[in-house]
Amino acid sequence: MASRTLDAARPVTRVERLPDAVGPLTVFLVLLMAIPSRLTFAPLGAAGTPATVVGVAFACWYMFTWLNPAAPLARGRQPIRLAALLFLCTILATYLSASRHAMSTSELNGLDRGPILVVGWLGVILVAADGIEDLAGLKTLVRRVVAGGTALCVFGIIQATTTFNIAQYIVIPGLSQSAASYTLVRGDLTRPSVTTIQPLEFAGVVGVCLPLAIYLARNAEPSLKRRHWLQVAIIGVASVMTTSRTSILDLIAIGIVLLPAWTKVERRRAYISIVLAGVGLFLTVHGLLGTIKDLFSGAGSDSSTQSRTDAFSAAGQFISQNPWFGRGFGTFDPATYFFTDDQYLNSLIEIGVVGMLVLFALFVTGWCTARSARRASANADIRDLAQCLAAAVAAAAVSFGTFDALAFPMMAGTTFLLLGCVGAVWRLSRSPAETVAQPVLREPGSGVPGIESGAAWGSHQQYRDV
Repeated sequence: MASRTLDAARPVTRVERLPDAVGPLTVFLVLLMAIPSRLTFAPLGAAGTPATVVGVAFACWYMFTWLNPAAPLARGRQPIRLAALLFLCTILATYLSASRHAMSTSELNGLDRGPILVVGWLGVILVAADGIEDLAGLKTLVRRVVAGGTALCVFGIIQATTTFNIAQYIVIPGLSQSAASYTLVRGDLTRPSVTTIQPLEFAGVVGVCLPLAIYLARNAEPSLKRRHWLQVAIIGVASVMTTSRTSILDLIAIGIVLLPAWTKVERRRAYISIVLAGVGLFLTVHGLLGTIKDLFSGAGSDSSTQSRTDAFSAAGQFISQNPWFGRGFGTFDPATYFFTDDQYLNSLIEIGVVGMLVLFALFVTGWCTARSARRASANADIRDLAQCLAAAVAAAAVSFGTFDALAFPMMAGTTFLLLGCVGAVWRLSRSPAETVAQPVLREPGSGVPGIESGAAWGSHQQYRDV
C-alpha cells in the first residue's frame, strides 16, 4: 500500500521520444518501388497507387498526432515542414481558383485528384522529417532506399540488355492497370523503365538514389565497402543506360555538389573511376556512348528537343488565361493538349506563377536545409549525409526541369521522401544526442583523418565546407 502511495505521489514525466517512422516509411518505399506505377485502385484513378494511399494515411496519422498535446512528436522549428505546408496551401488556393471556371469532366476529375496526391506527398514529408527517431534510424532508411534503387537498376540493366521487363509479370488482385505498358528504344538500345511508367521517370529516380549510395559506400565499414561500391556502380551504369539527358544532367549536378567536398585523393579516384566506367561501357554496350553523344550534339534537330521547344511556344496562351494561380493542379492532360516535358513549365500552366515559385522554393528550402545541417554539426556522419542529401535534392530539381515529374508517382514519391529525410537530418544535426563528433572509417592512405590515423573529427576546421 505504501508503495502505491509513493508511486501515486511521484510526478509523471513524459519521455521525449519520437515515434519511430522508419518501419512505416519502409512499407511506403516497398509499395512505391516494387509495385508498377501503372497499377492503381480503379475508383481513385491516377491517385490510387498503393503508395499514395499509404501517404494519405500518413497525413491523417500526423494530423491527429499533432492535435494531441501529449503525443511525443517533434514540434520545434522545421523549415521543410513549413515549405511543405506552404505548398499544400498553394495547391488548395489553386483548387479554389480553378473551381470558379467551367471545365470538362476529365479536367474536373484531375482537379479533384490533385489535392489527394499532394496530401499523400505531404504525409510522407512530415512523417520522415518529424518521425525518424535518430541518426541510426535515418541511416537504416537510407540503406533501404539504396537497396530498392539498386534492385530497380539490376532489373533495368536486364531490361536494357535483353528487353525482358519483370513489371509485365507483376499482377496484384484489386489493382488495375491505368495505362498500357510499352517499350521505348533510342538508337539500337532499349531504354529501361521496370516498375516506373517510362524511362525518364526511371532516370530521375535512380539519379536521386545515386548520392545516397555514394554516402553509404564512403562511410561503410571495411568489410562492407565492396558491396556498397558495387551498388554505386550498378546505379551509375543503369542511369547511363537510360540514354536520356535527364540522367546525364543528374550526374553532372551530383558531381558539382559532391566532388568539391571531397579530398584531392578522393577526387582523383572519382575521375579515374568515371573514365574506366566510360571505357567499360564503350567496350560492352555497343552504341551507348555514341547515342549519348548524339543527345547533345544533335539536340537542335532531336524530336524530343523540338517537342520541348514547341511546348514553350504553345504554353503562353494557357498561362495568360490564369497567370497567378493557373488552371488547376492536375487539369492539364497531355493526351488532350500536349506534353511539356518540364515540370516547371507544367506548373506555370496548372498552378500559376505563385505555385511554380512555391514549388521552386520547396527545392531551395531542401538544399539550404541540407547545407545548414552540414554546417551545424560536428558529427562527420551527419555532415557527409547532409551533403549527399543536398546532391540528391539538386538531382531532383534538375529532373523536374526535364520531364513533368509530378505526373509520375515513383518520382514524386521518392522526391518527397528525400525532402523528408533532409528535414530529419536538419533536426538531428541540432540534437544534443547526435552532435558528438564521430570518426568515419576510411581506407588507409586516403589522406582523410579517421580511425586508421587515430585522428578525431571533432573540429569544424578538419572539414571542407562547400
